[in-house]
Amino acid sequence: MPYWLMKSEPDELSIHDLQRLGKTRWDGVRNYQARNFIRSMQEGDQFLFYHSSCPQPGVAGIARIEGSPYPDPAALDAKSHYFDAKASAEKNPWTAIDVAFVEAFPQVIELAELKAQGALQELPLVQKGSRLSVMPVSEAQWTAILLLR
Repeated sequence: MPYWLMKSEPDELSIHDLQRLGKTRWDGVRNYQARNFIRSMQEGDQFLFYHSSCPQPGVAGIARIEGSPYPDPAALDAKSHYFDAKASAEKNPWTAIDVAFVEAFPQVIELAELKAQGALQELPLVQKGSRLSVMPVSEAQWTAILLLR
């Protein structure tokens, strides 16, 4: 089973928001490589829920992919922060996917702690200049991160 890491700003959607909601749409990804990763996700895949652009960035919990990827409706909504004027119902280049809550960690595993782990040096998240909001995680990396919780 593939594993992933997906980033969200906690004021947009946090692990605790997802816990309260149970399930929601993950949308607004506007990077082609990250979008392609979403397109390769399958129902049941799990991901590390990463809080980004906040005072304490890090892995906050685990969530699961629910269903198949589909065209991102936020790209067509003029009131959405993720609106794309070039997108149309016939040609929407962006992808969304539904996600479900699995687990919130007692404490966020901070980025500095992740960077200090030798087993995670190949993870794009800890590499300088990598800003992808969605990325694959190997089984070994997944296990190394879960051991930190």
